[in-house]
Amino acid sequence: MELLVAATIGLLVAAGLYRLLGGCRVDLIIGLILLSQAANLVILASGGLKSNAAPLVGRGQSLETLADPLPQALVLTAIVIGFGILAFLLTLLIRSSK
Repeated sequence: MELLVAATIGLLVAAGLYRLLGGCRVDLIIGLILLSQAANLVILASGGLKSNAAPLVGRGQSLETLADPLPQALVLTAIVIGFGILAFLLTLLIRSSK
């Protein structure tokens, strides 16, 4: 599972850098989106990849099955901020093309 996530992160970074180096403004926005998604995956993978692990400990559960909720909260916040930045960049793109 870790190899698949690492390969996906590498692919997103490579595609994002390729799009950033393109000449078009739309390519720049798509490249930034891809790089932000790669950063989100890095943050999520830093918390450990556990399948079907709950973020909270219930009665009778051990701490080994616990998923770390901090990277999940950070990624959720990064997604919201990324969406706001995307809306701002699209607005700038529309306004600059007039």
